[in-house]
Amino acid sequence: MQEYENFELKNYTSFKIGGNARKVYFPETVEEFSNLLQSIDAPIILGGMSNVLISSEGINGNVIISKKLNKFEISGKTIKAQAGAMGPLVAKSAAQAGLSGMEFMCGFPGSIGGIVCMNAGAHGQCISDIFSYAKVFDLNSMQIKTLYPNDMGFGYRTSTIQQEPLIVLEVEFNLTPKDKNEILSKMEANQEFRKNKQPNLSKPNCGSVFKNPKDNSAGRLLELAGAKELCVGNVQVFENHANFIINNGGARSEDVSLLMKKMYNKVKEKFGIKLIPEIKFIGEMNEVEKEIWKEFLNN
Repeated sequence: MQEYENFELKNYTSFKIGGNARKVYFPETVEEFSNLLQSIDAPIILGGMSNVLISSEGINGNVIISKKLNKFEISGKTIKAQAGAMGPLVAKSAAQAGLSGMEFMCGFPGSIGGIVCMNAGAHGQCISDIFSYAKVFDLNSMQIKTLYPNDMGFGYRTSTIQQEPLIVLEVEFNLTPKDKNEILSKMEANQEFRKNKQPNLSKPNCGSVFKNPKDNSAGRLLELAGAKELCVGNVQVFENHANFIINNGGARSEDVSLLMKKMYNKVKEKFGIKLIPEIKFIGEMNEVEKEIWKEFLNN
């Protein structure tokens, strides 16, 4: 297992933003991952790092990155995947096997652990539709346990994993056999939609910035409020979708936080709606960031 001290995280994030972590571990098996969780105090767990804003001040603690815990296997109608397996790769393998249910994941840059944790979804599909069970590490009991659909508390962009000290180790999905060409055609359509509406990773971003309010669209509200014209430092709101922030190079986490605050204020002032961040801030906060995220998280 690889271990590093004073490790730079920036290039591991889809946002290309982030400082150094005091100590980083890269487990390659479920056993190594579990042993680390039992032996390290208060580790921060990171996967594909596609929906996080890592502090430019860094992380003053231990970090476990699940990127090398990336094995998955297909058996009949099921796929069992480790937490670090990348969503698009698993989805494409499912398609080649004639299994439907993961078409929405083809454009996600995230890993299975994070995708399950946030009950990710798009194009009328979501993780809770195909979830069979997950093996998780419980930081309270310090033991591995199995969670089934009724244990997961799935909701819009949320699950029990977010609410309790549980770490995803591996997940099994139950898929539906379907014609391979039909599945691939749907994935193509999903990717075309993403290409036209959302930035690809050649423009560093962290996906949707704010959650959709009930029966509404954060992107629509932001666009109507005039957020597309906003920028701070080296970050700007994406010209084709107002719920995305682009890093034009060399941006810091404070730039993103300040731009998020401007976007949030625009919608609050025009519609009286307080948007809730979909991305998570991880690491040390400076005073500016503390004030901004305190308001976000107290909504």
